[in-house]
Amino acid sequence: MNVIAQLAVARRGLVLTLTVLVAALAAFYGAGVQQHLANGGFQDPSSESMRVDDTLARDFGTGAPNLVVVVSGRGGKALEDREVADAANGLVERVRTFAGVVSADSYWTEGRPASLRSKDGASGLLLVRLSGDEGAYQATAKRIVPQLGDDRLNLRVTGIAQTYVEVERVSAEDLLRAELIVAPITLVLLVLIFGSLVAAVVPLAVGAISVVSTTAVLQLLTEVTPVSVFALNVTTALGLGLAIDYSLFVISRFRDELAAGADVSSAVRTTVRTAGMTVMFSGVTVALSLSALLVFPMYFFRSIAYGGIAVVLVAALTSVVALPALLALLGHRVNRLDVFVRFRRPTASGFWQRLALGVMRRPIPIVTVIVGLLLLLGSPFLSASFSLADDRVLPAASPARQAAQYLRDNFDAGETNPIPVIVPGVGDADARQVLPPYAAKLSTLPGVRRVDTVTGSYAGGRLVAPPTPASDRFTAKAGSWLSVVSPFEPYSPKGRALVAAVRAADGAPAPVQVGGQAAQLVDTTHATGERLPIALLITAVMTFILLFIFTGSVLIPMKAIVLNMLSLTATFGSMVYVFQDGHLKWLVGEFVTTGMIDATMPVLMFCIAFGLSMDYEVFLLSRIREEYLRSGDNERSVALGLEKTGRVMSAGAVLIGTVFVTFASSGLTLLKLLGVGLTLAVVVDATLVRGLLVPAFMRLAGRANWWAPPLLRRLHDRFGLSEYSEPMPDESDAPGLGAENGDVVSL
Repeated sequence: MNVIAQLAVARRGLVLTLTVLVAALAAFYGAGVQQHLANGGFQDPSSESMRVDDTLARDFGTGAPNLVVVVSGRGGKALEDREVADAANGLVERVRTFAGVVSADSYWTEGRPASLRSKDGASGLLLVRLSGDEGAYQATAKRIVPQLGDDRLNLRVTGIAQTYVEVERVSAEDLLRAELIVAPITLVLLVLIFGSLVAAVVPLAVGAISVVSTTAVLQLLTEVTPVSVFALNVTTALGLGLAIDYSLFVISRFRDELAAGADVSSAVRTTVRTAGMTVMFSGVTVALSLSALLVFPMYFFRSIAYGGIAVVLVAALTSVVALPALLALLGHRVNRLDVFVRFRRPTASGFWQRLALGVMRRPIPIVTVIVGLLLLLGSPFLSASFSLADDRVLPAASPARQAAQYLRDNFDAGETNPIPVIVPGVGDADARQVLPPYAAKLSTLPGVRRVDTVTGSYAGGRLVAPPTPASDRFTAKAGSWLSVVSPFEPYSPKGRALVAAVRAADGAPAPVQVGGQAAQLVDTTHATGERLPIALLITAVMTFILLFIFTGSVLIPMKAIVLNMLSLTATFGSMVYVFQDGHLKWLVGEFVTTGMIDATMPVLMFCIAFGLSMDYEVFLLSRIREEYLRSGDNERSVALGLEKTGRVMSAGAVLIGTVFVTFASSGLTLLKLLGVGLTLAVVVDATLVRGLLVPAFMRLAGRANWWAPPLLRRLHDRFGLSEYSEPMPDESDAPGLGAENGDVVSL
């Protein structure tokens, strides 16, 4: 840190020039990143249900439709009208010629079955299977849907492929709107906080560097791995918020040093060695918290982890290297253009110090009330029910969502979302002999309306329809498959229970593989739950190790883990209370209530919010530790530490909360949920947890806060961060500066 401080002072022009150059190159390189992002990534690619999808497409040339077109005649003409039928048949033939189309079947080409006709008889379905993974069939849908128009037909397009196309569009619009909203609001807040227009602009400049770096990092990641479209929104907000947060902490310390009478060079050096070290340590802790997402096999998690880790470290490095160089250049001019009373006023006993002293006088009642309140706020999460994202994450005006809702209201959901069951190794000849008993057995399961296979259709344990020419699609050299049709919504509890029943059914001629949307949900929740303990263990262990290195204490890391968990209870409770149960819609904006929340959101929310909680933990501990090293008085250290960081933490919470709360304006429910949840997590952590629970717990622990067993104490003395650091002298430093004059750093 001494080297960085010296570089910031002596080579500030070079540092700033290189920073501007790198930011310009990053902006140029990352400009087209939106075109290379992919939707989806919510499923485990190695799961049974995903293998079924791959097998159906590869060996049978079919699969569940991922593009669904609702077709009706113009002018109210009936489906059986010759002109409508000719146009619909022509549309099917045209779709089959498009590259990337595996199969296309419709009401008219399949013998006009009632299952493909709406309840009022006004519309028929065209079911299209597009090849490839999520990114490939999204690109195909984007290319072919504009070519489907026919003057004789009314078309409404939905399906997962078209849903992804519209999610990408809405996500890009949301990101632009969020940036336009957050920039002016943040500037006003920074002016209110600092009182200086110059000081207020500096964090926005650091934030801008973080944003352009985000696009460059994601563009680079798209060269080696699929990157979720949501990664751009999440990592941009995270990078911008933390860049502003870190800048606030660094600038506040720099202004404190100037106010204490230090010259500009000394103020920069002290700031880098104290606040700079804290910022770097905070960046590492947030990055390691995000790294827990890497244990999950879904690229939705992995891409956010890779991008998030990179942008957090970029934000920290920019705040520690480029920002001090800018402060060295500005000097006392950082306080120019005062328009309000400055954020920091020297007082003998400020609000945060009085709050800490008041809490420490009555720690047990405070802990009891706050912990009880947080547990109460988190209690709705006990009734959480999970699903995967579908068209209902889109805004109400979305054509794909409107078409999908029309499907739910007017068609049998089972026909467009059957459960495929693959029987490997049972080819055409064998299938006609051994499949009928198994198909009949499956048709007797509760909730099964019909089972279709090569030998016909079965219901209630018997054959109800003979095979047709289309039945040949159920066999191939690699094996055969069955289609289980049910009226249940795939993501409903009944849909999940049916998948379990099909997988457990006996009588199969060979080990079977079960797929479909309901199976994907079952497999995703299983993969997430299976790896969640590993992610939690990684987070807890890394938090303990890092805070031990930071403080030399055993108790403080354990306290931090417990309090960070508590700070998330309100967030997790709000997920269910608001987004599952539908309360307080007027506060967060309109969205579709399905009675479930996305299965990936709690994991993503935990890793991000836990990292942000650690951010404030490190900020607070840095000043408490610094005061404790000076005085050895536990209560005084806590009170002064909170006094010196309380304003910065509360201001930082407002700023980073402002960044995240703009997600509440998103048309996508997933982003809306993430924004509201993270905003609540930051506010609760910076107020109830850091302002009340931390002083109370540290008062109860007393001097034990800083205890460690002798072995760990020796380990920390050897490998931990040093408590004292001597500044690197320059020409202006007096010769012979001894260790006794060294600055106490914030460790």
